Amino acid sequence: MQKLAEICIKRPVFATMIVMALVVVGAASYFRLGVDRFPAVDLPTVTVRVELPGASTEEIETQLTQKLEEQINTIQGIQELRSISTPGNSLVIVTFVLSRNIDVAAQDVRDKVSIAQRNLPRDVKPPIISKFDNDQAPVLTIALASDRSLRELTEIADKIARPQLERSPGVGEVRIVGGLPRAINVWVDADRLAAYQLPITSVRDALVRQNADLPGGNVTSGLNEASLRTMGRMADPKAFNDLVVANLAGSPVRVRDVGYAEDGTKEQRSAARLNGVPTVILEIRRQSGENTVAVIEGVKKSLARLTAHVPPDVKLEIIRDQSKYIYAALHEINLHLVLGSILASLVVLAFMRSWRSTFIAAVAIPTSVVSAFGMMWMLNFTLNSVTMLALVLMVGIVIDDAIVVLENVFRFVEEKKMRPFEAAREATADIGLAVMATTLSLVVIFVPVSFMSSISGRFLYQFGLTAAVSVMVSLLVSFTLTPMMCARLRRTRAATATATRPRRGGASTAISTPPTPRAWRGRCAAGGSSWW
Repeated sequence: MQKLAEICIKRPVFATMIVMALVVVGAASYFRLGVDRFPAVDLPTVTVRVELPGASTEEIETQLTQKLEEQINTIQGIQELRSISTPGNSLVIVTFVLSRNIDVAAQDVRDKVSIAQRNLPRDVKPPIISKFDNDQAPVLTIALASDRSLRELTEIADKIARPQLERSPGVGEVRIVGGLPRAINVWVDADRLAAYQLPITSVRDALVRQNADLPGGNVTSGLNEASLRTMGRMADPKAFNDLVVANLAGSPVRVRDVGYAEDGTKEQRSAARLNGVPTVILEIRRQSGENTVAVIEGVKKSLARLTAHVPPDVKLEIIRDQSKYIYAALHEINLHLVLGSILASLVVLAFMRSWRSTFIAAVAIPTSVVSAFGMMWMLNFTLNSVTMLALVLMVGIVIDDAIVVLENVFRFVEEKKMRPFEAAREATADIGLAVMATTLSLVVIFVPVSFMSSISGRFLYQFGLTAAVSVMVSLLVSFTLTPMMCARLRRTRAATATATRPRRGGASTAISTPPTPRAWRGRCAAGGSSWW
């Protein structure tokens, strides 16, 4: 480092370009960084959900949960395995150690569940295996406000709004809450069904068997081949009344003989209200790893285009927007970052009593902070509460190295009466090891924080690296830019003393002589300046 400082003192353009290269890269990276509320953290947890409609809790426990746990328990790296059995539903939660890759662990769980699936009941629904994602909370919530019925609003949300919003970049899912989807309901009279001595399953099987489009094979004629399809789905709800449920004594028993079919809605499982009025809500969830603010901005652009496709009496109102909280939090952090930089510079000014000295020391603050943005972009970090907090805390630390070097140069000028050029070189070499020891002691504190073996370490990963890089850049500035600027101090006109000597012709000549360093400080107090 001493050799680098000596080169930078002799080559000011070289020193400036080193620091400016980091600043330019950081400034360019700043505009490419994503904005989020918290860092993206993948917790090593996988959930397995299996449904068996109509089964009791005891049946779910013995026929589903235990068989799944027996297979999943053989996977390596499981820290905790627990399950929740409810009527008709089994939920198995697998928590792995932090060192286990979540994608590999999820694939191992899928393999084991596929093996256990052979021993599960025939009526069980396909298992749903998913990684736990703490970012699956809705980033944007939109309400459809209108005087129309819930069924009409649900049709608009499902057929018009959702397809448009799902095309927005970064959108993973658009979920409808509070809607009433359309459904053909078949109401069966239990007394009539008992009179015909038919089970309810015969009605269900008839609906499944006769309301379906089935492949009909191929027809070959010479060199031509055509595919056949059996178009068996009902286009009119009233046609369900004519479906044959069974044949008794040669007479068909139809749906209208045991009940009736109607064009209705499904059973309502969720409810939403806007200002006390029932409404339909669209919850926008982003894809895993996508930036929250970028997804929200893209959805808002899609909303502007969507307004032209919905009926005029239907209004799309944003009732929850996460970007507002993110922008508000980052605004407060940025404000504290700027105020902290200014206050730190004012404290230096109060002790140095020279704005030129303050400028030399304060240069380390923006260069260290801006240069850290380059590292954040390379490691795919975001501007979130954790990284910005690291930069705010570093404001008072990154200026320390420059102050130490600056003060030592000042001491060499004052006490050893050296010129600024020699003083900058000697003072930097004299204090170099102490500055490096101070900076590296901070680095060895912040870097291990990023690799803590706990959930907290996952959240503080970006914090530790951002703080460490900022401190390292401040060390580079203190060995390049700070001694170079200190070496180019100039005396002002007010700090110049005059002496006279006689000439041969009897006249006297005024000679300007440089004052001592103590005279510079006295002149500075009288209104001159001793720096730059």
